Amino acid sequence: MDKFKEIRPIALGIAIKNNKLLVGEGFDKVKNQTFYRCLGGGIEFLEKSSDALKREFKEEIGADIAVKNFLGISENIFTYQGKNAHELIFFYSIEISDNDYKEEYHIADEDDSGIAKWIDINEFKNKNKILYPEEIFKYI
Repeated sequence: MDKFKEIRPIALGIAIKNNKLLVGEGFDKVKNQTFYRCLGGGIEFLEKSSDALKREFKEEIGADIAVKNFLGISENIFTYQGKNAHELIFFYSIEISDNDYKEEYHIADEDDSGIAKWIDINEFKNKNKILYPEEIFKYI
């Protein structure tokens, strides 16, 4: 699937601990902008969105998660690195086991690698840091 030519179904996990949100850090070179996004990824054909979320967390940061509640679905049309993209996002509240808890994680992803870390939710609500997609503010 070409994520810049098709509607992409994804699942994102909202992990909150001590008023901090676990997010991956991204950088858009075209916009010259650092942003953050909850972890998760694409849902494969015949895979439930909650199972995709568990798989993505295991693949990307090596963590086992408990999927708690389905929070909602959102349509997101955006531009990244100068390319248009369109996705349907399934949001879930999740918990990371204490055994897998770290202050910072290395993200292993086929597209690129990076870091994930816990950031105080107020940094996003106060607009000190950018959190995508906007619809996530309904759930944090």
